[in-house]
Amino acid sequence: MLEIADLSKRYGPVVALDGATFTVRPGRLVGFLGPNGAGKTTAMRCVFGLARPDRGTITWQGRPIDRPDRLRFGYMPEQRGLYPRMKVADQLSYFAQQHGMRATPAKAAAARWLDGLGLGDRAGAKLETLSHGNQQRVQLGAALVHDPELLVLDEPFSGLDPLGIATMSDILRERADAGVAVVFSSHQLDLVEDLCEDVVIINRGRIVAADAIDDLRAASARRHLEVEIVGNGGAWLDGRADLTVVERRGDFARLLVPLDLDLAEVLAAASAAGPIRRFAFQPPTLSELFMDLVRS
Repeated sequence: MLEIADLSKRYGPVVALDGATFTVRPGRLVGFLGPNGAGKTTAMRCVFGLARPDRGTITWQGRPIDRPDRLRFGYMPEQRGLYPRMKVADQLSYFAQQHGMRATPAKAAAARWLDGLGLGDRAGAKLETLSHGNQQRVQLGAALVHDPELLVLDEPFSGLDPLGIATMSDILRERADAGVAVVFSSHQLDLVEDLCEDVVIINRGRIVAADAIDDLRAASARRHLEVEIVGNGGAWLDGRADLTVVERRGDFARLLVPLDLDLAEVLAAASAAGPIRRFAFQPPTLSELFMDLVRS
């Protein structure tokens, strides 16, 4: 388990991290979320010794992280750290050897991961000849090629097309299912909600939420009601001050409602207005939770 406790870091007058504390457990996918400049990249760099915190501790399996530990970690930085004119397979083999693998197993691992990433036919190509999305896949391969115990990815889905997103999502799920601790940052909150069990939200260097996504949604005081009444056009909402319209298109309306809303009364009013196609009382989405937390 990766444990980050009271992590603080300043760059001159800029506070990058301010007492950040969270954990990443083996076998779990953790979405690390925050606005630009919130401290995500700094926290990740601290895990790998690329930035030195002013205060706080980072431990793996209950002890301080040393170089042998880091050789068992995988890191995908947001800024690509590959060699443009080097062949793709040679790059992955090289990075595997940097993590302690011998040459023959490293070449085999490079070939296996390139096949898994859908790049087996580009093994002999130079990186600079690949599309942005395929370069992103190679960068992920460099983080995976040595079968790490901890995987830390900074914006891994950036620039990927839907097929690339699906491929990367499947790989991350498979790694978590194999017991790897996986944490990644992303601005694609719908994707995080679909893929991750846990989420950590950071704002201005402070952790403002860290828990299972379902638990955070259930604990929120915000609730939404989605109603679709055939042919009504939302007219049944006129004059209802207890229902705040968040979204309205045609017969569909998404409403912000109080926790103690009398659902039976609202259902009766909706039924009287016409045939009901949808009536769903729900907690907020991850995107809505995120906006509430970083705006507060």
